[in-house]
Amino acid sequence: MADSLRRLVGAESGRVLQEKLESWYRDYEINSCDQNLNRCCEIIELNSEIQGQLFTILNETSQEGGHYAGVETIKTRLLPWLGTCFSCATSGRLFETNLSLARDSIEKERQLRELASNQTLQLQELQEELTSTRLQLDHVQQDLKTSCAREKDALRKLDRLNDYEQQIQILRDEISILDAQKSVLQSRFARSRSPFPRHSENKSPSPLPLRSCSPGRARRTNASRRACLVARFGDIYAQERLDAETLLRTYVSDMEMVQRIIYIAAVESFHAAKMAYRQFKIRVRETLSLGHSGPESLEDTVLDYVVRHEDLYDVQASVNEVIRSMNISPKISFPPEIDFIVISTLIRELCRVAFSMQTLIPPLDIAFGTDGELFSETKYHRSSDSDFTAALVAYHVWPALMENDVVIMKGEAVTKRGALWSHRSRSRSRSRSTSPLLSHHLSRSRSPSPLRSGSPSKWAY
Repeated sequence: MADSLRRLVGAESGRVLQEKLESWYRDYEINSCDQNLNRCCEIIELNSEIQGQLFTILNETSQEGGHYAGVETIKTRLLPWLGTCFSCATSGRLFETNLSLARDSIEKERQLRELASNQTLQLQELQEELTSTRLQLDHVQQDLKTSCAREKDALRKLDRLNDYEQQIQILRDEISILDAQKSVLQSRFARSRSPFPRHSENKSPSPLPLRSCSPGRARRTNASRRACLVARFGDIYAQERLDAETLLRTYVSDMEMVQRIIYIAAVESFHAAKMAYRQFKIRVRETLSLGHSGPESLEDTVLDYVVRHEDLYDVQASVNEVIRSMNISPKISFPPEIDFIVISTLIRELCRVAFSMQTLIPPLDIAFGTDGELFSETKYHRSSDSDFTAALVAYHVWPALMENDVVIMKGEAVTKRGALWSHRSRSRSRSRSTSPLLSHHLSRSRSPSPLRSGSPSKWAY
């Protein structure tokens, strides 16, 4: 014990503690908060060292007095003081806990600042990449615009070239026809001047050969023309038909009658176009047969000519024929002050498509349909207002497109129970006089001719 006490006295810890306290007291007012806290921590550390040494001396002193020596002193002096120390220790722990929480908060704030700084850097990098990407996209768009402009220019030149080639081909065909006509006229003139007409009748020179620059062209383009015509037929169903419905609804309030009118217009348009095609083809065959010679057959030559000269088809004459047929149809009615010519746009497009479909191999046609027929899932779609349990067709909305009895594109029909008989009971035949507007169009119709203007009138038809 004496050694421990001597070391404590020799270390002069108490004097140093006193000096530090006095120094801290003198400088307390001028010190900063951190400086005062550091001074306090130094004094606490020094006081702890002194307390440790004193507890060591207390332990050694109690051992020198025997087993029960100093018990009373410890009970009256030490234990109450220790209780007070425990309270102080608890306060110290709370301070340490608060200090730890403050440190954690400061650390978290530092981490958040670092995270925000990193995110700001990443955002700046993304913005730079976005700006760079936009610049690249602008360059690409500019290149695409330039390329598109070049392609459009090339396509325009190609279209002009195709037009030139088509015009050249038409001129060559017309020259060939004129040569054939000239040969026939020369032959007849020679027979009329011959002293022996009876013997020279069968010896007239044959017409000059009719050349074709693209034998079998119609057959080679058959697949592509077929695809375009089928697509165009679908477009008419989706666009022109609906436009005609909207227009007719301003004159006819009954939606069923509107749909019947459009269906009859489609059927009559195909009928008129097929008749016009047959007449057109017969006259072309009669003309080309005079000077035909070559590796291709006469039928192929005629078909090629018709395909190349579809613009000679007098579509207005077919439109007039369709309207005339609709005026006497017993299945449809229309206000007498209005003419079916109001849907002439639909009729005209149907006639053009129907005429072109006749040039295909095999030709395309529409299915024959009658009110009251058994509904066919392979031919028609049911309209949304149909009775889906009915088995018979009340009326048709749009015809199905056929190729050799095979459905290419479904039509549309309405099925209703009892609707067929109710319509028959209230339907009546009617015949409408041709309106002045229709008469004006009929007077302007012309006969189709494969020959251009300027050809001899003898060969026009």
